[in-house]
Amino acid sequence: MFTTSMSQKRLPTIDLMSKLENSHEVPVVILDFGSQFTQLIARAVRSVGIYCEIEPFSIDLKKLKNKNPKAIILSGGPASVRTQAAPKIGKALFEWNLPVLGICYGMQLISFLKAGKLESGKAREYGFCEIEILQNSGLFHGFKKWEKFPVWMSHGDSVGAVPDSAQITAKSEKCVVAFQYENLHAIQFHPEVAHTPIGMKVLSNFLFEIAKLSPGWKMERFFESYRTQILDRVGESQVIGGVSGGVDSTVLAVFLGKVLKKKFHPILIDNGLLRKNEAKEVASFLKKEGVNLKVIDASQLFLKKLKGITDPEKKRKIIGKTFIDVFEKECKKIKNGKFLAQGTLYPDVIESQSVKGPSHTIKTHHNVGGLPKNMKLQLIEPFRELFKDEVRELGRQLGIPNEILERHPFPGPGLAVRILGNITESRLELLRKADAIFIEELRDKKLYEEIWQAFAVLLPVQTVGVMGDARTYESVVSLRAVTSRDGMTADWYGFEKNALGRIANRIINEVPGINRVVYDVSSKPPATIEWE
Repeated sequence: MFTTSMSQKRLPTIDLMSKLENSHEVPVVILDFGSQFTQLIARAVRSVGIYCEIEPFSIDLKKLKNKNPKAIILSGGPASVRTQAAPKIGKALFEWNLPVLGICYGMQLISFLKAGKLESGKAREYGFCEIEILQNSGLFHGFKKWEKFPVWMSHGDSVGAVPDSAQITAKSEKCVVAFQYENLHAIQFHPEVAHTPIGMKVLSNFLFEIAKLSPGWKMERFFESYRTQILDRVGESQVIGGVSGGVDSTVLAVFLGKVLKKKFHPILIDNGLLRKNEAKEVASFLKKEGVNLKVIDASQLFLKKLKGITDPEKKRKIIGKTFIDVFEKECKKIKNGKFLAQGTLYPDVIESQSVKGPSHTIKTHHNVGGLPKNMKLQLIEPFRELFKDEVRELGRQLGIPNEILERHPFPGPGLAVRILGNITESRLELLRKADAIFIEELRDKKLYEEIWQAFAVLLPVQTVGVMGDARTYESVVSLRAVTSRDGMTADWYGFEKNALGRIANRIINEVPGINRVVYDVSSKPPATIEWE
């Protein structure tokens, strides 16, 4: 929703996880060494009912000990342990006698700190790899000895020799894949990603068989804890909510509407970049939920600001700044308005900046970035450390129907990042019509819920075609449909030929100005889900 300079300082944020810190123990702490998948580890741990928090690798050990963790997980990361500047932890952590799981970089770090030998470049493995189980205990409890499984790898360095007295528990053709050293457990593959089928079993073994933890984390706890926190923080002030029409902001609007009632003022800025009939549909649904949404039509202003802009980062920043300008103008009309709420999620954060560790920035995200320094509203982001499926579960508790909760994600900058090149009213209309046909076909063929996200992209090229024996020179649309568990990784959806052909034929026949349709078969990584 907001897109501004990453270098600016963020305003105060109500962060559920820090607020909960004093209300209960933190059974599992994940130390972040910069992996793009660190949040996926947290999501996987929470999915089996164990509460966890992410902290930077550099956290003061006294602060870490005060959390009273029962287990520690060391994430992966982009650095090489062998370099002097590589992120490391104090050996004192290993003296606490807690179960520790090192993943990828975390495995290499354990080996390094325990005098094992590391190698660079000799056993590089990226993507799928087959491993063989050597010991059916510990992390591999319940597996058969010598059994082989596919896993997801992403490493250049590898463990050449494990520490003395360590037991190798799994291997691949190229390297040691897992070892155990006293209460330290290390694996080279990524169990947290959907591409590792045995990943959840391995993580569950660590949590339940090794760390002896018991499930206790539920979304009901989130609801009650945050409800209390927000009421205490807001007091008699007014809260303004930014609504975009997506699942996250819709759940946020219903939640805050129930908690704050008349103290909550949701606003939808129609920037002219929404899907077909989006603003009307959102307002109608929220009205039924007792939430009075104010819709501001600022479409002409946004189009004027975006005229001639083709760079995606500039688009995001212009949309963010214009949004804030319009939003602030509306906020001034609300007496005693002191807070701004938005539905930022974990994946939004990790793609935009280093949240709590040295991860690499992928792109400025629409929901993340420093807000203007002179903005007086304090920021509330209750979903900042939740994943999409957790927000959907919260929505179910609030009684939101599945047809709303299962809507595909929609980016804050809207169709601006699905129109490559210049943004004009006519190009927006082309894309809206093509996108509506695509989604209509998916729903009609019962494919919509099989797909994580589907949309059309208008390309900045024109191609020659033939319609009615006449030459055409018109626009090209690319269709994008992916499957995913959390949006952090994704695979392109394999349509049947007839289904894809019908969608393409309808778009070409029903949308004048489009004479060619292509299909995007890129996975994430290396591509992102959105094109810009």
